[in-house]
Amino acid sequence: MKAIAINGSAREAGNTEILLKKCLSILKEQGIEGELIRLCEKKITPCNACTLCFKNKDMKCVITNDAFQEVFDKMLAADIIILGSPVYFGSATADITALLDRAGYVSRANGNVFSRKLGGPVVVARRAGQNFTYAQLMFWFMINDMIMPGSTYWNIGFGAAIGEVNEDQEAIQTVTRFAENLAWLAKKLY
Repeated sequence: MKAIAINGSAREAGNTEILLKKCLSILKEQGIEGELIRLCEKKITPCNACTLCFKNKDMKCVITNDAFQEVFDKMLAADIIILGSPVYFGSATADITALLDRAGYVSRANGNVFSRKLGGPVVVARRAGQNFTYAQLMFWFMINDMIMPGSTYWNIGFGAAIGEVNEDQEAIQTVTRFAENLAWLAKKLY
């Protein structure tokens, strides 16, 4: 089994990445290999609504001058997809939204290729907005017919300065249980 955690933050090694790495470490303890993908290291252009993915049906987006296909192929190969974003003005980052819009269209154009994959969102904010961003990412999982386990709370954390989320013990416990539930469910299904 393979898991990927996609970090939509502009900060390498920031609070979102800390929680995503926690998820990956728990999955590794359960025998599931994982990979962290930092969107801050990649350029992904927003969807231009050309709908050629529905005409071509070749698992590709016609926008080829960016890193979309590389990340999309890793999403296809993964059994578990975890999406992480900090809250920017009450919503997910433009980087992760660009990826998800295009990935969603290409998936749906090719028979909903993410259907029944496992995953879920992880969100961090300085003060507020986690629930809106969490819901925004959760809706992407739901419309793509994916399976999302719960946890002891929503997978959200508080932190502004890099590393501050480590002080949010409830966030650490919540994402730990979320990752444990992902591993448990993956072993039942796969």
